[in-house]
Amino acid sequence: MADVVRSGFVEGRHRGHLVLLAPDGSVEFSLGDPGAAVFPRSANKPMQAAAILRAGLALKGERLALAAASHSGETFHRELVREMLGEFGLTEDRLRCPADLPLDPVEAEAYLAAGGVRERVTMNCSGKHTAMLAVSALNGWSPDDYLDPEHPLQRLVRTVIEEAAGEPVTAVGTDGCGAPLMAVTLTGLARAFRSFVLAEPGSPERRVADAMRAHPEYVAGTRRPDTWLMREVPGVLSKMGAEAVQAVALPDGRALAFKVEDGATRVLGPVLERVLRRAGLDAPVLERIGHAPLLGGGREVGAIRAAF
Repeated sequence: MADVVRSGFVEGRHRGHLVLLAPDGSVEFSLGDPGAAVFPRSANKPMQAAAILRAGLALKGERLALAAASHSGETFHRELVREMLGEFGLTEDRLRCPADLPLDPVEAEAYLAAGGVRERVTMNCSGKHTAMLAVSALNGWSPDDYLDPEHPLQRLVRTVIEEAAGEPVTAVGTDGCGAPLMAVTLTGLARAFRSFVLAEPGSPERRVADAMRAHPEYVAGTRRPDTWLMREVPGVLSKMGAEAVQAVALPDGRALAFKVEDGATRVLGPVLERVLRRAGLDAPVLERIGHAPLLGGGREVGAIRAAF
């Protein structure tokens, strides 16, 4: 998938799997084995948010984007999570995500310098957990075990994932935030993102896609490639996941998903730039996303480069 090139010498390689779907949904290009099951990690969040809407929670705008987010923990993220908790009559201690520092390293440094400590609200999945807790209360479902795979909400999440991916979930694990994690193939993940951008206006899936694209800074953060891509290329839906997973759908039905086997997130940008160019996208933001320099003595001496 990518070479690590330092001073003109290839000192490392990252391998992985990738699929690119054509506008009609057929496979246009692939690398590795896109038919093997993977844990999409946070790339499953749009489907989780759609399940929350299906269950009746009236979210829209920034709040819906935050429910599908791996947010950076910036001030505006933390403030909106707290607003949502108050609006639903909830308190932070009801959340089942772990306490954490901001995901964004620049924000984390500023947060610690200001005396901040690990909090559940600061954890990058806190928007999703707030929405999950709120929809459980709305439906009279147990709020204490909303992360149990057999909880009514999580069974609905599984249904949404399987419908969007066009295939069954083949494994269930536990994500870093404690939520159930459901495995599909990379091809299924790409199909899921494609289905969201092509869904009927007003449907839960389209509402999630529209909110994410309208408010990308709430999906990620001000210094994150998902935000840059959705902000600067109209109609694109983009979401990364931990352990180097990325899924993207373009408004014409093209979609892609890939996973780097060793989980190195530093590879996401160069690979994403290359596959989007292969899909025919040409936008200034791609160069910014793909720039992954290697430093030596404080200066740039190489880069991580896509190898296909």
